[in-house]
Amino acid sequence: MRHSYEMFEVTILASGSSGNATLVRSEGATVLVDAGLSAKKLRERLALCGVTPEEISGILITHEHGDHVKGLDQWCKHYSTPLYCNRHTATVLRDKIKEHRLWKIFETGSSFLIGSLDVRSFSIPHDAVDPVGFVLREKKYSFGFATDLGYASSLVLDALHNVDGLLLEANYDEELLQQDTKRPWAVKQRIASRHGHLSNHAAAALLKYLLHQELRYVALGHLSADCNREELALAAIHSIIDDSSSLQRWCARPDTISQTIRL
Repeated sequence: MRHSYEMFEVTILASGSSGNATLVRSEGATVLVDAGLSAKKLRERLALCGVTPEEISGILITHEHGDHVKGLDQWCKHYSTPLYCNRHTATVLRDKIKEHRLWKIFETGSSFLIGSLDVRSFSIPHDAVDPVGFVLREKKYSFGFATDLGYASSLVLDALHNVDGLLLEANYDEELLQQDTKRPWAVKQRIASRHGHLSNHAAAALLKYLLHQELRYVALGHLSADCNREELALAAIHSIIDDSSSLQRWCARPDTISQTIRL
């Protein structure tokens, strides 16, 4: 039975290089943004939120990389959940999810409805076929998703303007990335490129641009297990925020669900 929510609620089920998924609940819809955990783990973490798979109105897919779609194949064998993605991403995923029929294809940059939940997609710079971010809005509340991007383009800044809450990538500390011995130089270059990932300082610079009275929550996500630490990511953010700020900020983790954001 579908629950009814008077508020707009966001719970990050996992965020990191090993897997990403977020639950969004509103009066009109219950959706997942990405499904980068196994189907079993997705069910377990949804259960912690009191949600069953059958209640999911749709899965929004940012891009085709495994840490964002890992659970889709098995999920779609058990549940007829509509998958929302753009045409290029669907082309890649259909080779892996051959039997699924409920594809909801949107044009990058377009807006559409899932129930009463308004979804705006926007292009992000990342090394995938056609990666996107999302802003989800229910009535006067909105929440933005900006992970897996090499830099904050004008499209990104425009899309995230005036959101109430934000999941923002802070993937790596620049010094730790350069010191890392596990990654070859070419991989380090890709990570730090304009189609790679945001560093802590780049995330802070983006956030500084977005700071406004309505922004109340920022969850830092997609932290590298090897090339970042929570205290470093938070320190970068704290450096651009006034001590009197009421902005709530924390790091989302790959191994546990986050606190629920209630807008």
